[in-house]
Amino acid sequence: MQGTLKTLALALALTLPLASTARGGESPEELIQKGDVFYTNLQAAEALKFYLPAEKLDPNNVRLLVRIARQYRHLMSDASTAKEKMLLGNTAVSYAERAVALAPDDPETQLALAISYGKMLPLEGTKQQIASSRLIKIAVDKVIALDPTNDLAWHVLGRWYRALAEVGTVKRAFAQLAYSKLPPAKYEDAVLCFEKAIALNPNRLMHYIELGRTYAEMDRDADARKFITKGLAMPETEKDDPESKKLGRQILKKLD
Repeated sequence: MQGTLKTLALALALTLPLASTARGGESPEELIQKGDVFYTNLQAAEALKFYLPAEKLDPNNVRLLVRIARQYRHLMSDASTAKEKMLLGNTAVSYAERAVALAPDDPETQLALAISYGKMLPLEGTKQQIASSRLIKIAVDKVIALDPTNDLAWHVLGRWYRALAEVGTVKRAFAQLAYSKLPPAKYEDAVLCFEKAIALNPNRLMHYIELGRTYAEMDRDADARKFITKGLAMPETEKDDPESKKLGRQILKKLD
């Protein structure tokens, strides 16, 4: 039953962009305010029922476009097939790109783009992963230049450094072509970024788990256990927290 409800919610979210009129003559501001209630409660499909009609009335509302991109990323977590995830992810990227086009010097639009590209990486082939990785780096560098106190930007950059440090021979060859010269990256770079993210916002459990994950890749098992255990003990407050904790438990099991 739960799977059926998720499928229905997903189908609804995918068809909502075809809507052409607002709900009951409400203004964009009223629709956004109603959608924000569900946004806060991590109910993506419900939030989109209000955000998408609002977007039809106010298509250049940057804050709204960023919110919509986030909802589609959240729906990716609930999708059961790679095809659904790809469709939702591409939609998130599209909204983020529109936001960046309207406000390229807004750190939130650049962050939305970087995170949306990042969500797509596991679904892409090697060549596209390298191309997307380059775009992630460009976007996250802009976020940090505009707002160096953004903990999520440092988190994304940490993941970028770790991913590049993990690159094998074949992917490194593709990366060399994409970047002309492969950017230098090592696990220590990722560690510094995750430490910065924690210093800026110690209340996000994913910062600790990703730092622990990085230490595990460095064979620093004691440090890996310390930070992953810290993250696992924290309350779940964000959409990706259950997935982060699942990953953390898997890493701890491998370390035992």
